Amino acid sequence: MSRPQTESTIPLADALDSLLHFGASMLRAGDTAFRVREWTGVIARAMGLDALSMRVALGSIEATACRGGERATLVREVEPPGINARRLGVLEELARATAPGVTARELARQIAVIEAEPPLYSFVQTAAAVGVASGAFSYLNGAGPLEVLAALVGGGSGQWLRSLLFARRLNQYAVTAVCAVVASGIYTLITSAAPAVGLRAPDHAAGFISSVLFLVPGFPLVAALLDLLQHQTIAGMARLGYGTMLLLAAAFGLCVVAAAADLTATPPPPVPAGELVTLLLRAVASFAGGCGFAILYNSSPRTVLAVGILALIGNELRLAVHDAGMTLAPATFLGALAVGLMASLARRHLHEPRIALTVPGIIIMVPGTYAFQTVVLFDQGDTLAALQAAVLGGFVVGAMAMGLAAARFVSERGWIVES
Repeated sequence: MSRPQTESTIPLADALDSLLHFGASMLRAGDTAFRVREWTGVIARAMGLDALSMRVALGSIEATACRGGERATLVREVEPPGINARRLGVLEELARATAPGVTARELARQIAVIEAEPPLYSFVQTAAAVGVASGAFSYLNGAGPLEVLAALVGGGSGQWLRSLLFARRLNQYAVTAVCAVVASGIYTLITSAAPAVGLRAPDHAAGFISSVLFLVPGFPLVAALLDLLQHQTIAGMARLGYGTMLLLAAAFGLCVVAAAADLTATPPPPVPAGELVTLLLRAVASFAGGCGFAILYNSSPRTVLAVGILALIGNELRLAVHDAGMTLAPATFLGALAVGLMASLARRHLHEPRIALTVPGIIIMVPGTYAFQTVVLFDQGDTLAALQAAVLGGFVVGAMAMGLAAARFVSERGWIVES
């Protein structure tokens, strides 16, 4: 009768292969490289490994493990990245709950069960959530009722199409460009029909970008910054390049529609500040936007609610200090900082990765008007004005990311003190 395997009798290569499987699953779901290293190391110690050294990139993981006098090195390729906040939370919980002596076979079985879980929301539910978030973002950028409706329909339709195309495993960059054309095209068709039915011609700057907000690669860009701050340069630069390519693909699709519709870069009128109704509508829009993007990232229902509250508080703070006279970039920094600090408290009760709370909570702060002006002005050949709008928008996006990073410095000693 054969003896059951223990951590000391399992072939080292098998144990290492299961660890790489775990790390690849985390990367595939959108987690940062430094978290992959951290949680994989936790499981490695539970499996009885003496040392584990990892080299994490976006498309592959290489690791060397030692146990006693044995040493093994393996490389595992990682499928194209995606975003699945629910899976991130479950994988971290798996690592946290791993008992000493776990076998490679048992670990691989648990990972396979997690990866086989279907999304929490259907294509239609996700498209509806994205549509509501797009309409909310449009209102926050000064849109009127027609533009909000058009952004809602365009964003929801674009996300529904993206889900269908991703289910067929089509190239992410091509899908992003096509969905940008479809979403912004639907928005433009709806708003262009306004004069024909006796409505005023809309101001496209408020809603045009809003219809494609779901294409903004918030997870990859924030994860890239966090990896760079933790000296995970290879993974950080690769993810930054990936996010930039997605942005360029979306911008290409927008340029096609902007040129066909002959859009102009006139900024929208500001939303009236200080009125009670306006404050309430802003709060509702911020909450709806946060919830919509949490659903897009496949967060659990209670996490969706928490993200909505974080987005409400953070964005209301940003808008309040901006109304009081602070420029948009530092106001956005304060809003993102508030979201990051509140997420530090909420994650202890929700047991969710911090990035799953913070990223959907700040997407609603994206400077839509600057993005619109950049796309339209570049398409019209006005390079200087386009660069000015791009720089202004870049400062605001940078403030979003740095606000989240500052929250990490404040709340986690491991970020401010290097080991």
